[in-house]
Amino acid sequence: MHNLTLRKLPDPILRKKTASVSKITDPVREILSEMAKVMYLHGGVGLAANQVGIDKQLIVIDIGDGLIKMVNPVIVKKAGSETREEGCLSCPDVVVKVKRAKKITCSYMDDKGEIKILPCENLLARAIQHETDHLAGKVILDYVNPIKKIFMKKIR
Repeated sequence: MHNLTLRKLPDPILRKKTASVSKITDPVREILSEMAKVMYLHGGVGLAANQVGIDKQLIVIDIGDGLIKMVNPVIVKKAGSETREEGCLSCPDVVVKVKRAKKITCSYMDDKGEIKILPCENLLARAIQHETDHLAGKVILDYVNPIKKIFMKKIR
């Protein structure tokens, strides 16, 4: 596989709802591995497939506890909330306050095709929510109120 390139706004693939993966294959495993390389290269804690131009429901995450590869992730439960600043590899130099669930439970397939249920909180929960937003075509700028968004465009 060729090296993947990080996509940045306004690339239209970042606004596309990604396609479900029907089967775990060697090419899917290779994409996940290449995605991890891109994430680490750019100093991120998570990366969604559409951020490297791939229309599939794949994310990789590493908040410092080891790499997690997720296929077709779905948040099945949310609890609590907190607002924190977030950045995004696809929106460089932008930091946005985003309100998200403090605790979540995520269902996904791993790279072996096994269904996993992951209850998590804090940074891991935030990272998964951020990346699943990407898979739905949503970016952190969507959390900015319209007036502030106009101001941000004027200073950029």
